[in-house]
Formats: sequence, structure tokens, C-alpha cells
Amino acid sequence: MLKYALIFALIAIVAGALGFGGIAAGAAGIAKLLFGLFLVLAIVFVVLAMLGIGAAKRALD
Repeated sequence: MLKYALIFALIAIVAGALGFGGIAAGAAGIAKLLFGLFLVLAIVFVVLAMLGIGAAKRALD
């Protein structure tokens, strides 16, 4: 997902440099959405991993 966010950000930069404002704005919006979704999922998975490690330690004791 982060890969696609970077691709859309690159498309937005190139389109903006070439004067395609509408395409650049759309690609930038998609890149922001994908990056935000990536951050939320990354935080959720880190929290779940931390909770999982604690549960595994309690199960082993």
C-alpha cells in the first residue's frame, strides 16, 4: 500500500511539473488517502503484535 502511495505521489509531482493540475490534484489526493490508510493499519498491527507478545508470555508461564 505504501508502494502505491509513493507511485501516486510521483505521478502527482510529474503531472504538476507538466502543467496537468487536475490530474496532479487527483493523484495527490489518492496518495494522501493511501498513506493515511497505511499509517492506520501499521499502528493497528503494531498494537496487535504487542498484545500478542504479552499473551504468548502469559501462556508460556
